[in-house]
Amino acid sequence: MPSAKFGAAQILLWFGRICWQRCGVQATTPKRTPRQQLSRRQALGLMGAASLSWSGSAAEAGAAPAAGRRPVLMHAGHQHDHSETTLRALAAFGVQHICSGHLGRTLDDSWSVDGLKRLRRHVESFGLRLECVPLPLSSRPIAQAEYPEILLAKDPARDRALEAICQMIRNCGQAGIPMAKYNLTFLGVVRTERTVGRGGASLSTFDYSRAKPEPPLTEAGRVTEEIYWDRIAYFLRRVVPVAEEARVKLACHPQDPAMPRETGWRGVNTVLGTPGGLRRFVETAPSPWHGLNFCQGTVAEMLERPGEQIYDVIRDFGRRGKIFNVHFRNIRGGFLQFAETLPDDGDVDMLRALRVYREVGYDGMIMPDHVPQIAGDAGGQKAFAFCFGYIQALLQALRAEA
Repeated sequence: MPSAKFGAAQILLWFGRICWQRCGVQATTPKRTPRQQLSRRQALGLMGAASLSWSGSAAEAGAAPAAGRRPVLMHAGHQHDHSETTLRALAAFGVQHICSGHLGRTLDDSWSVDGLKRLRRHVESFGLRLECVPLPLSSRPIAQAEYPEILLAKDPARDRALEAICQMIRNCGQAGIPMAKYNLTFLGVVRTERTVGRGGASLSTFDYSRAKPEPPLTEAGRVTEEIYWDRIAYFLRRVVPVAEEARVKLACHPQDPAMPRETGWRGVNTVLGTPGGLRRFVETAPSPWHGLNFCQGTVAEMLERPGEQIYDVIRDFGRRGKIFNVHFRNIRGGFLQFAETLPDDGDVDMLRALRVYREVGYDGMIMPDHVPQIAGDAGGQKAFAFCFGYIQALLQALRAEA
């Protein structure tokens, strides 16, 4: 019998060896008879029972639950830029996975197979992995969009634009790039006047009560939920089969921010601005290659009490296997009134959030998104460096728990 100073792992290992020996199964036996195979299952069952028994007593003693000891599969990631200076800094930070910055607005050489392979080699030359590229379906409002005809349903230009997007996806597959992210927004990212945060930092803020929707309508005119869903479905019918064939994941960003469902904003009912809308979105085209660029900050903006509710939303989409990428951003506030903060300064417990991503087996990038503006920090470089260090520290803490 092992001494009391032994941990749970040693106790289970000792018990497993006893079960194995008594069932007559040797670890070095090259082939097992049916009787030995049955005995092996019996042994595993006994070990499982011991494990469950220990887990219960450990939980009563205040130890972390079994789910807390699952392996940490996710990793720090980056987006926005793939310049040499940035890639060298990321390598020094230990950030080894990235989404590239923007490529061409049209199907130009940067979107050719050779162009994408050159980009991938460039990233890999710094010891990093290119996991994603942004399609030219960005978060710009419809008047500035790269392919406005897609959401405006301007035929036949819409089909030509969709074919260009499909070819980009095919080329990503041939170049060995496993994911592409995109937006389907009429409104872009809507904000009101900035507010002052910790240390005098300037925070990106949205306060619906102070917002002025002028002009009242976008170039799209009135966009009801029915119209919006119809255009989303048309898009997905075209691109998802291509993504399946190319084996490229498509990750869509939610609407930032959420708007009142009844009135929307500037005549647009923002169907991708609620957890329910995002569920309908991923169910519209059932496919393992169709999912979300899960912006945790944006999803938090949809909730009345994000510090309490965000974890179940992560759990819901994570269990569905629909979280392809994570924008790891925190906010203070909630639905219709919030300010973006540095990750340690908002209402969401970011370590708890990461524990839920681990719980659901998420294995992709955890990346900074927007950052506050800090005096003397041109381009947000210091703020982003803080975010990378914070993410790496949380991931290290999770690995220690495992």
